[in-house]
Amino acid sequence: MLGDVHGNVGWLRTIALSLRALAPDITTILQLGDWWMDHVAVDDVFADTSITRVYVTLGNHEPWDMVTPIQNAHPGAAVRVSEVTWLLPRPARLSIGGRTVLSLGGAASVDRLWRIEGAGWWADERITDAHVDAAIAGGPADLMLTHESPARTPVRAVREVLRTNPMGFPDETLAESKASRARVAQVWDAVRPDLLMHGHMHVVGGGVTDDGRRVASLGRDVREGNLGFLDLRTLRMETPSVRQIRAAAYPDE
Repeated sequence: MLGDVHGNVGWLRTIALSLRALAPDITTILQLGDWWMDHVAVDDVFADTSITRVYVTLGNHEPWDMVTPIQNAHPGAAVRVSEVTWLLPRPARLSIGGRTVLSLGGAASVDRLWRIEGAGWWADERITDAHVDAAIAGGPADLMLTHESPARTPVRAVREVLRTNPMGFPDETLAESKASRARVAQVWDAVRPDLLMHGHMHVVGGGVTDDGRRVASLGRDVREGNLGFLDLRTLRMETPSVRQIRAAAYPDE
């Protein structure tokens, strides 16, 4: 599992190098959005690893001017954009390791007003009612992958970010974010996965709802909790520290 990367090739290279020491048998990465990678660079980064597939649940900070035409040309299909990289549709259904997996990409950019529409921000990032309806229509899932956090999250670290608004985002985009989280929660409540995993909030943490559903938030590139190893038999995850990742990647330093 990999959280937000933000096109950081250097960090992705560190991740790739560390995998050879920490998890040499892993072949598949499930990435949770804000990917925005040069796909040629991705193939080069993973060339000497066992990674053969990176499945991307798209986030909000993506080059939607390029992504949307690709997805429109292949509606409902995962699109292979490099040797190892696949962009998942919105929503997507997968079967991995005997588990049913629902991917619901997109999120609201709370920094939208600080970006230029058509250059750093596109309305295509939004989770629409059609996305919600299609995700629910697919029925239950064991694992749900999103970029956006659900409303009513049990993850304390996420609740704290939402409560304090440390970056000082404006009320207008905070309201858009709230509506976006509500859409994710609508799907979450309908398909009732044992585990929901997301990025976007740039904090690492986990929590359990009163009815036993678990939520895990992954951190962003170069920060704690960006990488995790998920056991699909148990849906439990181990998260190496940044220090472990760097030590595994560069053992001679």
